[in-house]
Formats: sequence, structure tokens, C-alpha cells
Amino acid sequence: MANSKSQVRRGPIFTTIALALLMMSVDSTIVSTALPVLQRELRSSINWVAWTLTAYSFGFVLLLPLSGKLSDRYGRRRVFLGSLITFTLASLCCGLVSNIYALIMLRALQGAGGAGFTPSATGIVVDYFGSARDRAVSLFGSIFPVGAMIGPVFGGLFVTYWSWRGIFLVNVPIGALVMVLCLRYVPADQPRTPRVERQRTDVPGMALLGIGMLSGMLAASRLGEGHAPARSALFIVAAALCIVTLSLFFRRLPRIAQPFIAPRLIYGPGFGPVNLINALYGGVTFGVVALIPFYATSRYGISTLESGTLLTAQGIAAATLSIASAMVLRRAGHRPLLYLGSAIMALGILLLAVRPIGGISAYLWLAAAALLIGAGSGTINPPSRNAALQNAPEHSATLAALRTMALQIGSITTVSIATAFLAQSRDPGGVQAGFYLACAALFVVMLPLIARVPEHRGAW
Repeated sequence: MANSKSQVRRGPIFTTIALALLMMSVDSTIVSTALPVLQRELRSSINWVAWTLTAYSFGFVLLLPLSGKLSDRYGRRRVFLGSLITFTLASLCCGLVSNIYALIMLRALQGAGGAGFTPSATGIVVDYFGSARDRAVSLFGSIFPVGAMIGPVFGGLFVTYWSWRGIFLVNVPIGALVMVLCLRYVPADQPRTPRVERQRTDVPGMALLGIGMLSGMLAASRLGEGHAPARSALFIVAAALCIVTLSLFFRRLPRIAQPFIAPRLIYGPGFGPVNLINALYGGVTFGVVALIPFYATSRYGISTLESGTLLTAQGIAAATLSIASAMVLRRAGHRPLLYLGSAIMALGILLLAVRPIGGISAYLWLAAAALLIGAGSGTINPPSRNAALQNAPEHSATLAALRTMALQIGSITTVSIATAFLAQSRDPGGVQAGFYLACAALFVVMLPLIARVPEHRGAW
């Protein structure tokens, strides 16, 4: 290998990775501010325009497991560069289209490209950051809330002062810069060993998982549309297909010599509890936060502009506490930070559910609740990222993909269930308050799960 581990420049490598992750996280929210403009200029319905958001999530979640496997098998830099090229070219095409259907397909491709960033980036850090890799992986948690927070701001600026096409075209120069940095600073992948060369690709397993996840997301998307979706043919077929294919996937895992994903990484000791915590305290929290602006408007009559700013406090707190938690992780260990962060999030969600007291304005009350949720989320980010990686660093890319997939599944399920209830209610604010109360109770009830997380102090 041209560059030994002792010769790599970790600062430029981390900067390269951070730029790619920031670009991906910004794109998950930047489109939301352009939906009315897209509807008007592409002469489409709001339902089709909304699919530009859903399609990105579809492509992202579906390719996550595959990108993790490919990164472990064929090399981190290859997958990182391939994902970057796909994401950048898809962004360019998104900015040039004049058809809503083409835009939806390209957004799915863009999401598929973005799916490779986190697994391959995690693998690069694990391979080349030595004893500092736990802290570097932990700092990933401070990037995503910043991207999600500034995405709508940039989207509003582009739509107001340029064009909706700018929200996609801005990725082109950034993507090109990251490509140059990657080729310059990220070491080339090592040649594959003969053992890896002989491995067969588990195509049936990949197909079962892909079909199961796609049908599950379609069912969740339909559930969130309201108007008795649980009795619709689309929901029933999609839900049934999801159950059948995922059941076959999990039955297949222990029966073949080289499964698509090793069963122990999904539900084995030391891995299963971490995956559940990521889906619950990570994914459900994302869903809760995504619904805060609507809650502020429907229950308290706060304006759309003001309700959007509520998430600023949450994003700042999440980024700040992610950094702080990463710095103390080696001394504190995983479990204390997980207990603390989860309890803080439960308190923040509980405050969302109850009305302001002591004469505090609704805006300040909700902002304080969002701040607590962000602080708790930031606190659990480093331990939830490292807890599984320490047990199998050789599978770092696959584990990173499984974590991100758990977050997405938890978030999508939360939003879909909440919106299904909201769509059929005459008091959406009250219903959402009850939903938040149930989430807070769930967080408290599931706290004992943290005791099953493998403890670890120090670098791994």
C-alpha cells in the first residue's frame, strides 16, 4: 500500500469525510423549503412533489446494507468515491430536469449514492485513525444535526434569491472538491485477500432484504396519508410482502455459509441491544423532532416561520453535546452516557406533551423542550456509535450501515404512525400531545435495555 497508516494525514482525511457527510445531511432537508416552488414550476400536484422527499429516503435506506457490505468487501475508498460520483452526478441531473417524474427517480438515485458515505467513511476512520478512531467516529454525530439544521435555511436562500435548481446544483462543486480531496489524502485500498476473493455474493439475501425494506417503507408511507389507509389494498399488499420477505430473510441468515449480513451483527449478544437502542432512542427521536414545527402551529398557533426556528436550539444542542460526549466517553463509558442522554430526551418529550406552566410562553416552552431533546440526542450519539464497533471493528462499514438503517426505520415508523392518527383527528394538537406522552413513557420503560449494551472504556 502506497501510504502506510503512520503516514496518513488524519486532519485532511476527516475534513474530506465531514464534507461528504455534511452534504448528504443537508440534502435530506434542503428540498422541504422548495416544495411549493417545485409544484408550481414543474406543474405537478403536491402529492407527487412530496415524493421528492420520500424517494430520497427510499434510495438511501435500500442501499445502506449493500453499501456497507461492498465497503467491507471491495474497499472503503472505492465505495466512498463511487458513492460520491453517483451523488454528485445525480445532483447535477436533478438541477437540470424539467419533469417531476424524472426528478423523483433522480432523487432516489441521489439517496442511493448518499447511502455509501457513512459506512465507507466509518471504515476509513477505523482503518487509519488508530487509537483516535473512537473519538473520530463519535464526532460524526455533530455533523448530521448541523446539516439538518442549515438545510432549510440554505434552501430558502436559494429559492428566494436564485432558483430551486440551486439546491441541487450547489452539490456539484462541493462534490468535485471532495473527490479531489479523497484522491489526494485518503489512502488507496489494500488488495483483497484470496479468502475474500472466493466469497460469493448472497444475491437472494440481498433481494429479500431489499424487497422487504421497500415494501415496508411503502406501507409506512401509505399509513401516513390518512383516510383509513390500513384498509387500502396498497397498504395490505405492501405490509404482507414486507412481513413475508423479511421473515424469509431472517430464516435464511443462519442457514447459509456466507450470508449477506452476519446474523450476530443484527441480533447477536452485544449487537442486538445496540441496534434496538439506535432505532428507539435515535430513530424515534428523529421522528419526534421532525413533527415539532407542525405541533407548534396546530396546538399553539405559532407561525410557520417561528415554528421552524424551534429546531435551531435542538440542532445546536445536539452538535455541542455530541462533541462533549465524545471527549468524556473514554472516562465515562457507554452506559452512563446512554442512561443520561435517554433520560434527558424522555424529559424533553414529556415537556412537549404538557402545556406551559408558570406563565412561560408557548414558544419558549417548546424551544426548551427541543433543547433538552437535542442535548440528550447529542449525549447518546458517541456511545451508540461506538458500542457495537468495538466488538467487531473489522465489520465497521456494515455496522455503520446497520446503525443508520435502524435510525431511518425508527424515524419513518414514528412519523407514519403519528401522521396516521393526525390525519383522522379533529384535534391534531391534542392527538400529537398524547403521542408525545406515549413516546416519553416508552423511553422510560425501555431504559433497562441499556444494561445489555457492552461496556467499554478507552480506545478500541
